[in-house]
Formats: sequence, structure tokens, C-alpha cells
Amino acid sequence: MPAKKRCQLQAEPRCNSAVLRLVGQCPHCRAEFCGAHRMPEHHNCQNLENCRQQAFEKNKAKLESERTVASKMAMA
Repeated sequence: MPAKKRCQLQAEPRCNSAVLRLVGQCPHCRAEFCGAHRMPEHHNCQNLENCRQQAFEKNKAKLESERTVASKMAMA
């Protein structure tokens, strides 16, 4: 039986907890983490700022495509 994978947190002290199978891999940096460090904010993910910028651009494009223009009404 292979040894359990351990958290890849690069901080001191080293985390020796087991990696979560389903949600332990960070989608941005592809490193594997335990339950306490699986969120990008908790393991200082190097790609977090890039991810935020991509989400911002995606949301901006969607909002601009849905923008409506109100017609001006003539004052009588």
C-alpha cells in the first residue's frame, strides 16, 4: 500500500496532515493540500492574483454585454 500523500504547504512549521482526495488539489497551482490549507488564500497560492483578474475580466465582459440603454423621453 503506497504511503499517504502529505500537505504541500511551503511554510514553517511544515504541515504533516494527509491530503484530501476529492478537494485537496488547488485548481490554480495544482499542488495538493490538507483540509486546512486547500483554499488558495490559506496556502498563499502563486496564481491567486491571476485567477482574480481573470474572474474580474469575465464578469466585466458579461455585465457590459447585458448593459441596456434607456431611451430619452422628450419633454412635452
